[in-house]
Amino acid sequence: MVTRWGCTAGAILLLLATAAAHHSTASYDLVHGTIIGGVVVKFEWTNPHAQIWLDVAGEQNETEHWSVELESPRVLGRLGWTKETLKPGDRISITGGRAKDGSFRLRAASVQFADGRKLAALPD
Repeated sequence: MVTRWGCTAGAILLLLATAAAHHSTASYDLVHGTIIGGVVVKFEWTNPHAQIWLDVAGEQNETEHWSVELESPRVLGRLGWTKETLKPGDRISITGGRAKDGSFRLRAASVQFADGRKLAALPD
């Protein structure tokens, strides 16, 4: 009985530690919004977070390769997303929090499509 309880408690602690580790947004500046616009290279509908890879024209007319982190597919589904929402070649604008280290990484808050439609990427 004690062994079963110990295993259960250990498993719960491990799950909590893993959840806390991969849900950290501390590496993103979520106070000052950033907007980037470009062409979708790849869209991955995977756990724990969906990802968008976006090519953005930089200030010197050089291509910047951005990685955009989204919520989980389950959360995105509640916001109207599907695994077919984005396709390579789609032109979009993304609003979110840029990586604090200045790299080309963003935590998305919303995505706007070329036709003007907008989808939230974070729950209220």
